[in-house]
Amino acid sequence: MVEVKNLTKRYGGIKAVNDISFTVETGEILGFLGPNGAGKSTTMNMITGYISSTSGTVNIDGCDILENPKEAKSKIGYLPEIPPLYLDMTVRKYLEFMFDLKRVSLPKREHISEIMKLIKITDVQDRIIKNLSKGYKQRVGFAQALLGNPPVLILDEPTVGLDPKQIIEIRTLIKSLGKKHTVIFSSHVLSEISATCDRIIVISNGVIVADAKTSELSSSISGEQKLALEIEGSQSTILNSLKNISGVIRVKKMRDTSELSSKYVVEYQKNYDIRREVFNAMSRNNCPILNMQNGNETLEESFLKLVSQDQNQKEKGGKI
Repeated sequence: MVEVKNLTKRYGGIKAVNDISFTVETGEILGFLGPNGAGKSTTMNMITGYISSTSGTVNIDGCDILENPKEAKSKIGYLPEIPPLYLDMTVRKYLEFMFDLKRVSLPKREHISEIMKLIKITDVQDRIIKNLSKGYKQRVGFAQALLGNPPVLILDEPTVGLDPKQIIEIRTLIKSLGKKHTVIFSSHVLSEISATCDRIIVISNGVIVADAKTSELSSSISGEQKLALEIEGSQSTILNSLKNISGVIRVKKMRDTSELSSKYVVEYQKNYDIRREVFNAMSRNNCPILNMQNGNETLEESFLKLVSQDQNQKEKGGKI
């Protein structure tokens, strides 16, 4: 696992990262989000040991990255945004070189062949890297991160340059790797984060402004959840029945969808699941539910709200 405690990084009088703490367990895929200048890349670089922290600690599978950097780094597979490739080498020669550099103890030829098959680059193993497409170069970088089967994988924008089919394949691969590895997945593509990660951390102005499961991020911000419904029947009956359900905060009719049916949004408290009670209430009143779905904010809306809230607080603090 990865354990970050009170991590801080100063550049002169500027705090790029300000006393952040979080833990990522084995088998968890963490999405790390933040706008430009938020401290996201600085945090990733401190976790990998690329730069040192001003204060705080990072433990990689029980090893402190500053006190025992050699052992800690041996447990990390890192794919930076720009893969560290030697362009004049063939794919296999490059992976053999990285295998030796990392001092991997596994059977060399078999291990490299297994990874190339997993990443689907076996067919280009004898080609010079500089002649590969951007997508294949990204895959080769991914392959080097997997050498030695490290328990922790840190992936910075791993799907950059890939076509839609390749993105789906890499997304599937990351999910499968997450079953046995600790994965930190940084991306600016919010749809990738929502489709791949179990949990999301949002950082803004050097501090963590949200830490929640992907499915619960919007409700953790607002403190409430929403259910979007299309129901057929008397509007007054539907509104009164929905308002009387335990945990419901407010009900709003949105628009008519036909002469007999309308759309409604029900806002309810965070720790409630009202779906069964909604179904039973509508059934008792002979008001069929034509559609029921999650009405919470999208990940993009939640992310923008978090960042704007943090920026507003910072500006208010600056005026004081």
